[in-house]
Amino acid sequence: MSKDLVEQIAELREDLNAIILAHNYQRGEVQDIADYTGDSLELSRKAAGTDAEVIVFCGVHFMAETAKILSPEKTVLLPDEEAGCPMADMITSDQLGHEKAKYAGVQVVCYVNSSADVKAGSDICCTSANAVQVVQAMDEDRPILFVPDQYLGHYAMRKTGREMHLWPGYCPTHMKIGVEDISRQRARYPEAKVVVHPECRPEVIDAADEALSTGGIIRFAQSYQGDALIVGTETGILHRLQKENPAVEYVAVTDRGVCPNMKRITLEKVLWSMQEMEPRIEVEEDVRQGALAALERMLAL
Repeated sequence: MSKDLVEQIAELREDLNAIILAHNYQRGEVQDIADYTGDSLELSRKAAGTDAEVIVFCGVHFMAETAKILSPEKTVLLPDEEAGCPMADMITSDQLGHEKAKYAGVQVVCYVNSSADVKAGSDICCTSANAVQVVQAMDEDRPILFVPDQYLGHYAMRKTGREMHLWPGYCPTHMKIGVEDISRQRARYPEAKVVVHPECRPEVIDAADEALSTGGIIRFAQSYQGDALIVGTETGILHRLQKENPAVEYVAVTDRGVCPNMKRITLEKVLWSMQEMEPRIEVEEDVRQGALAALERMLAL
């Protein structure tokens, strides 16, 4: 890591009254310069509660949008405007509208890994941590449409017993994790527990000991007593786990679990973004209000 780069970023952070947020899947050196590291909604809420005027969001596009939805008065920067989310791109607001028209009285539960437009067309948002709780709270007499992640939706369906219509979206990174990967690592580390993200396929969740959100995995690891923990999500999370509980060996279920979009952001891009105050994330006010309503309904639970 370039000390000069880090020092320049630190100086600019002070000059701009900026806060730097890094998702748990970011490169280790990017996590290390952040004021907060966490999952997307947790980070946006923390930023909204500070007096920072500029939010530098080291994550992907929908995360920076969420920060703008919660903090419209702040300048939100995404250091690489090409850092998108394939799952979020798998449904548009037009497609959502067409799908809603199929089911009379439908309630739309929208995973936060989605665009502001799609959030605005939904009744309520959920995270991977609270999807089960949100689905349980929905009106039992009306159909539910869950977008965009079919696997998180399937997980919530199994946990709640509620029938839902699932949009066929998915996370390409979590799709790379297979049952055979878990079996191989269990053979190498027979005493280790296996934790995976609920964006994984049902058979992968069944092969693991726990299915947990990124925040849930971090909390699980903090109190874990074993020698090794096998982790089935994007490999960037291992950096934080190792920093916070170094006594444990953290093992990726597979080294293929890398999100190329999360890895687009570098220290050089963070510095450039702060110097140029670009790329800025904007959300149209009517869309922002609709998306905010869906987020607030979730937070009210």
